[in-house]
Amino acid sequence: MTSGWDTLDENGGTVPIACSLTPAGLAEQGARWQRLAARAMTQHILTAAGVRLCFRGEPGVEEELRQLVDAESQCCPWASWTLHESAGQLVVEARSTRLGAIVLHSMFSGSATLGDPQ
Repeated sequence: MTSGWDTLDENGGTVPIACSLTPAGLAEQGARWQRLAARAMTQHILTAAGVRLCFRGEPGVEEELRQLVDAESQCCPWASWTLHESAGQLVVEARSTRLGAIVLHSMFSGSATLGDPQ
């Protein structure tokens, strides 16, 4: 049985929806996302399973996105984090099930830097 704050992993087990970062680490990770969004984000889409964030392929953006996605994959394993290229843009997709998608929506909304989701 799962609690209301668990999500299912790819093997059908449960993973708690929690972040392993310290408060300072969480603040720094959020600031990194905000700085990159202000510099290169072109689209911010809330999906049924999470979020899709699109970025211009400017110098340094792909490397920063790789670092951010790697960090998120470690601290928030309850979501699936991917980075790929599509139509000349760099696209981050974060997906989860159940309440995880709602948490992803809240993680990447409400920031003036990220702007209004489309």
